[in-house]
Amino acid sequence: MAKLIDGKKVAEEVLAECIQETSELKGRGVVPGLAVVLVGEDPASKVYVNSKARKCEELGIYSEKIVLPCDATQEEVLATVRRLNHDPAIHGILVQSPPPPQINEEEIVRAIAPEKDVDGFHPENVAKLVLEDPSGFVPCTPAGCMRLIQAAGVETKGAEAVVVGRSMIVGKPMALLLMARGSDATVTVAHSRTSDLAAVCRRADILVAAVGIPEFIQADFIKEGATVIDVGINRVEDASAKRGYRLCGDVAYEEASKVAGAITPVPGGVGPMTIAMLMKNTIKAATVASQ
Repeated sequence: MAKLIDGKKVAEEVLAECIQETSELKGRGVVPGLAVVLVGEDPASKVYVNSKARKCEELGIYSEKIVLPCDATQEEVLATVRRLNHDPAIHGILVQSPPPPQINEEEIVRAIAPEKDVDGFHPENVAKLVLEDPSGFVPCTPAGCMRLIQAAGVETKGAEAVVVGRSMIVGKPMALLLMARGSDATVTVAHSRTSDLAAVCRRADILVAAVGIPEFIQADFIKEGATVIDVGINRVEDASAKRGYRLCGDVAYEEASKVAGAITPVPGGVGPMTIAMLMKNTIKAATVASQ
């Protein structure tokens, strides 16, 4: 049976570091500040935004939540971002994704000042990730995945890694982190249309599933003893569940855990790490701004 990689435990370790770093900043008269912009009333997005605000409060980080109506225009969102760019109390800006269809998300991301882009999606930060420039911000979920891999004591040098998923949010930055100097893995980026995907995945010493399809990665995709990082979080209808649905990842956990050497659960794996790394990025932004 696979070793469980406990994302909640590792996230608590990251957050303990954040408390110490925030305390040191406050000792110098600097209070880290995070602004989260929510356009519309999407229930899942509201939950995420509120959880970020609560975490900021726990860590002593100033937080500002801006809720714009679901029919807000592109210019209204851009004006909000520009105001926050010039607000010295705000060190990190996050516009909750996905926005309503009338909003051009790419333009919004590009409007955020790179030094306040704690999501790590601005082209300048993407370029710094490619160039392995540590002054940039790494997207929170891939950064959290790397921290989990390290916490599990998994050796990346010389390892063969397969990332299933090619999004700019997870797949591509995850691949860059794994192949970067210091990590030194040999990386293959695959996706749901990859020819004989199961065979590709079975080569992996480290398998990262970020494809967005419930339980897509089956046990026969996994090399015996491999480390499996499941980024997916999906709602699946389940009449037997109290809420009428259950949460599952992109990996068929029960069977996969019998083959893998180590695996993250869903929930309780990658999810807690994402918000922890967002806090870490916000503190980094405040530190740089105060220098």
